Amino acid sequence: MSQLVASSSVTRGTLLTMLPFASALAIAGLGQTLVVMQGGIDLSIAGGLSLYVVIVTKYPAGVNGRLWPAIGIAVGAAIVAGLLNGFLIGRMRLNPIVATLGTNALLFGAVLWYSAGIPTTTTARLSKVGGGLWLGIPIPVYIAVVATAFVTVVVKLTAAGRRFEGVGANATSAFTAGIQVRRYAGGAYVWAQLLYCLAGIVHASIVNQPTAYEGNNYLLPSVAAVVLGGTSLLGGRGNLIATAVAALFLSQLDQFVLALGVSYASRTLVQAGALAVGVAIYTIDWRGIARRAFPRRAATLAPT
Repeated sequence: MSQLVASSSVTRGTLLTMLPFASALAIAGLGQTLVVMQGGIDLSIAGGLSLYVVIVTKYPAGVNGRLWPAIGIAVGAAIVAGLLNGFLIGRMRLNPIVATLGTNALLFGAVLWYSAGIPTTTTARLSKVGGGLWLGIPIPVYIAVVATAFVTVVVKLTAAGRRFEGVGANATSAFTAGIQVRRYAGGAYVWAQLLYCLAGIVHASIVNQPTAYEGNNYLLPSVAAVVLGGTSLLGGRGNLIATAVAALFLSQLDQFVLALGVSYASRTLVQAGALAVGVAIYTIDWRGIARRAFPRRAATLAPT
């Protein structure tokens, strides 16, 4: 479709520009998937990812030797943010939307306090990672593939991962089976923030001079990627690989829309439309609608 209608959206140059951003979105989508699998939603991704981007760019101040300490500080901040969300939701039993909105406000407050809203140039070492190629493929793609494989193996092939899915599918049954429900429900937010941190580092490596609000670009797309990937917003089993593929699809959709001449600001409407389609596909009882719309045909096809 893209090749026929907007061929410029699938040229080599466009793909090499799009794939790194798709990789960052895929990693952020993995974190959001873990939260949604527990029946929650993490709106603090915007403030968290913005904070991690600011830390890994402002703290080094262009000095390559300070990059690793900056990454360590960002990881520490991610753990604190995840623990806060986990405590508010897993222990205090607050609504995930309310709790993560509050955490998001705190994180953006930290962003403005630390950066004063002034963008800082990415270090040369980090920029080399984001702009580098290996075998003709951007390095961020390999980072996203490794992250997806690691999270998938942990969730799908380990005992802790199976318990994690069990808690999301039915917390009452999991509690009856002796599983520490609160630990797994709260832990999802910690791991989510760590994945947001990784996505923020990748994003900072791509953008030469990121702003203090880069995380806003990941809030709606991350949820859309989760829904389009087939993970139910009610919790339960999730398809992590499908989330990563959906992130690639959404990034390509952005390029397709821009190639058609649609304004850059309109991409939010496209993302919202993709989210609405995903919710409709996986939540609406289409068979029930068909039976009500065509009762005679349904009666004819019904087994006797």
